[in-house]
Amino acid sequence: MLRNAIPAKIVSSMLGHSSIGITLDTYSHVITEMQEGAVGVMDNLLKDIS
Repeated sequence: MLRNAIPAKIVSSMLGHSSIGITLDTYSHVITEMQEGAVGVMDNLLKDIS
């Protein structure tokens, strides 16, 4: 769900986690992948404005 842009708070709630921290700690590898994708998007945006 995180890879599909579902907010972490909603994912946490749907999984029944007691806090969003548990969700983010458990699925931190997904967050890392998402950050790498975000870097690519940012790079493309910066190329477009220069």
